[in-house]
Amino acid sequence: MLSLSTLPYYAQPAFRRTFEEGQLTLGAVFPIEAYSGAFPTMQNQAERARQAEAAGFAALWVRDVPLLDPDFGDVGQVFDPFVYLGYIAAQTESIALGTASSVVPLRNPLHLAKAATSVDQLSGGRLLLGVATGDRPVEFPAFGVNPEHRGELFREYIEVLRKSQTTRFEALRWSNGLLSGGDMVPKPFANEIPLLITGNSRQSIEWIAANGHGWINYPRPPEHQQAIIRHWRAVVQKQCGEVFKPFCCSLYVELTENPYFPPQAIHLGYRLGRNHLKALLELLRDIGVNHVMLNFRFGQRPAQEMIEELEQFVVPHFNARAN
Repeated sequence: MLSLSTLPYYAQPAFRRTFEEGQLTLGAVFPIEAYSGAFPTMQNQAERARQAEAAGFAALWVRDVPLLDPDFGDVGQVFDPFVYLGYIAAQTESIALGTASSVVPLRNPLHLAKAATSVDQLSGGRLLLGVATGDRPVEFPAFGVNPEHRGELFREYIEVLRKSQTTRFEALRWSNGLLSGGDMVPKPFANEIPLLITGNSRQSIEWIAANGHGWINYPRPPEHQQAIIRHWRAVVQKQCGEVFKPFCCSLYVELTENPYFPPQAIHLGYRLGRNHLKALLELLRDIGVNHVMLNFRFGQRPAQEMIEELEQFVVPHFNARAN
């Protein structure tokens, strides 16, 4: 906990459970419920987390939404992401716990490192750290951040975050801070918490490939996604050699009772029956997607019911790897 780990990030339990080259696993996004409006009920979420874990889901994901911005119309899972993941860690045993994604420029990089490594250690190496630059205009002035500088701050803070995990008592300097004569503890379970960059985060794909351990992206038509994945793999190979860096994407799903219901587009996803969902996930796996984060917000059925159906008919084809 206090010393530097020699375990590589790709051997960390969360990374091993969630990512395997050539394979696809499933995750669930909190709140794991269907709701309308800005506020979920947040009821029975620990029960849904345990249900997803037992069903073979690889990971559970939380978003970082510090403030309600009426223009965006939702507050994610309401609670602070790291506090909430600490709670969920105590309610589960082996499922990976991910942020999708922590808004780096709004946080002091040492606070971010402290929160992330705390969850990672307390959960036994189950944290996947998704990071982003943020996109809600109301947040930046509230936290004293110039949104025009968020790309530069992102790069700077990520460097501090990574060095604080992998060094002992090394002086760290950034534009608005200096760590000298002290050390950030705890250290992560592995040598680093797996770092997943979200979208472009105002960076080049070359920077993302060199500095991230994987890439979280957005749902797109499969033929468009395939082209992006091919480019990603080529850049990773050029920047890092033969290193596996997973590609993930989110997907809103309204699972119908009719298993043969054909796909109909909804916001960032589809209304469809389980047979078509399975076929879509198989296609995504074949084009190189390694993990899909399912969001049940727009569903018309209870989340418990949808997870039960997925457990029986879909998840076994995309099951998580045992640690």
